[in-house]
Amino acid sequence: VQLQASGGGLVQAGDSLRLSCTASAGNISTYAIGWFRQAPGKDREFVGKINWGGSRTDYDDSVKGRFTISRDNSKNMVYLQMNSLEPEDTAVYYCAARHYASPAREEELYGYWGQGTLVTVSS
Repeated sequence: VQLQASGGGLVQAGDSLRLSCTASAGNISTYAIGWFRQAPGKDREFVGKINWGGSRTDYDDSVKGRFTISRDNSKNMVYLQMNSLEPEDTAVYYCAARHYASPAREEELYGYWGQGTLVTVSS
């Protein structure tokens, strides 16, 4: 599967943004999806994850209650809805996929990665 994250941009603190993860050359319904981000000068970190069917999600404490992951397997899409954005959310956001496996917090467990999309939150 090939992944592409999109939807990033420049927003102000408190705004919302929805990122999309588009899958091609594969059926996304057989993949667990994780979202990760990498802020300037920092290591990439876990943001959230969703299982194949979309019934289970999990989030890092830093985004819990503000970010929501959903998926539409009929469209081969996964979404990351980000509300109440903070300057600390500024990062390049990536989606990643695990085939026929449970979603995980550890990035090394994901075999497929898309190009990231930059989110910049100004104060």
